[in-house]
Amino acid sequence: MEIIGSFIVGIIVLFILLRVLSLPFRIVWKLITNSIVGALMLWVVNLFGLGIEITFFKALIAGFFGVPGVLVVVLAHFL
Repeated sequence: MEIIGSFIVGIIVLFILLRVLSLPFRIVWKLITNSIVGALMLWVVNLFGLGIEITFFKALIAGFFGVPGVLVVVLAHFL
């Protein structure tokens, strides 16, 4: 009976540990995917002839803030 109880406690501890460790990876993964989406949005804006250079920083701003971030990058380009 002790072995079964220890096994169940071990599984619960492993589950909690994996949940805690996966949280930072989710944040990093979301930031990376949002940056890629931001770069794609900037690329679409460039299709209209604005000539904005896509850098990692600009893609990060656009990815982190979404459409408002793209608008800020476009407005900053004209300043």
